[in-house]
Amino acid sequence: MPASTPRNKSFRLTPIQWLICAVACIGFAFDTYELLVLTLTVQPALSEFLTAKPGSAIFNHWIGMLFYVPAIAGGIFGLLGGYFIDRLGRRRILLWSILLFCFSAFATAFSTSALQLLIFRSTTLVGVSVEFVAATAWLAELFDERKQRETVLGVTQAFSSTGGLLMSGANYLNLTIGHLLPAIRGGHEPWRYTVLWGILPAIPLLLVRPFLPESPHWLKKKEEGTLKRPSVLELFHPEFRKTALLTCLMMACAYAASFGMLQHFARIIPGGPGVRTLAHADQQRVVSVLQGAQEFGGLVGRILMAVLAVFVLSRKRLLHIFQVPGLILIPLFVFLPAIRDEDMSFWGIFLLGLVSVAQFSFWGNYLPTLYPTHLRGTGESFAANVGGRMLGTSAALITTSIVLRMPGGTVTRQLAYAAGLIGFSAYAIGFIASFWLPEPRQDAIPD
Repeated sequence: MPASTPRNKSFRLTPIQWLICAVACIGFAFDTYELLVLTLTVQPALSEFLTAKPGSAIFNHWIGMLFYVPAIAGGIFGLLGGYFIDRLGRRRILLWSILLFCFSAFATAFSTSALQLLIFRSTTLVGVSVEFVAATAWLAELFDERKQRETVLGVTQAFSSTGGLLMSGANYLNLTIGHLLPAIRGGHEPWRYTVLWGILPAIPLLLVRPFLPESPHWLKKKEEGTLKRPSVLELFHPEFRKTALLTCLMMACAYAASFGMLQHFARIIPGGPGVRTLAHADQQRVVSVLQGAQEFGGLVGRILMAVLAVFVLSRKRLLHIFQVPGLILIPLFVFLPAIRDEDMSFWGIFLLGLVSVAQFSFWGNYLPTLYPTHLRGTGESFAANVGGRMLGTSAALITTSIVLRMPGGTVTRQLAYAAGLIGFSAYAIGFIASFWLPEPRQDAIPD
């Protein structure tokens, strides 16, 4: 396959390419749905399973466990999944990973204890962790021309934020009409229905599976017998060591900003002075609306990243467009409301979602350009799963661990201080590390 596409060649997608992009869009959307669904369901679910009250030490402990332990499982098995992506092919592993998180979501909706919730959440995150790497490697190898590749990766990843919007919308709908749906475990708890909708991608996936081709880059090397055996240890050879360690650190920072800050907003919002006097159901509706603002901001951020990735050639400069505003927005919209005991701002949540979530699309575009075909899945998985899932998501546990040591006088204000501190630290470390970020080739991904 040629390294680049001639200028006079049409950039129109073939029907098969459209189908592949559609499957990737569905996978990305429900990848995010599953990642974020815990933010709106963890408190009502644990309130059902535990005798402890929200804000207590045992309650915070379980929240930290539910955010962190599944991420560790996703990181470990996601790294293994990266190896199998390189060894067995992109398409096969992608399909099985999506089916895994779909059926795990179904099991989660029928949980009867906090332990079951933790187990099924872990298997869900395993599927999600593998899906992201398989999909980005698959798409990157399908398009040789840089602008087309950047556009396709950026646009398909924008559907990740539609998953967040779907999650917020589903939760709002379940709070409103959940009592009309069939009972789950003898009740109509809205959180169970919100989790259950995560099975939807399995339906179209099973229908289109026979029509999906393997990555042409990977398949050609496999058939020619030139596909090298992947190895995690190869990432630490001099050729790849700096890239592997730096991208691992920076993806950890991107995930830390989300898990250590953004995903705690759903618990901060109900404690604001204008919300805490409302009835519980009304509080949850406010949370759903503001969560929707955050997800819509993330969608706008991903679209901006998709557009800018085509025109801004420097990867450092592209990343700084989103990192620098974040360093300003966190003090304004997280720390300041906590100091003044004010409600969180709709537009503040929107903008923080924009600059934080856009960075996930950056890594989806950037990582496939760093490694050769036989190491692409392994290298991506090391950054995304060891850095992002295992190290970055530990920020959720750190936030819940330090919350009671924060100033503020109330649990809500203490949580806001803790989330803001973790979020700002993640942004600062990521910004400093970005100055050592290697610039990839601009023409084609490594062979």
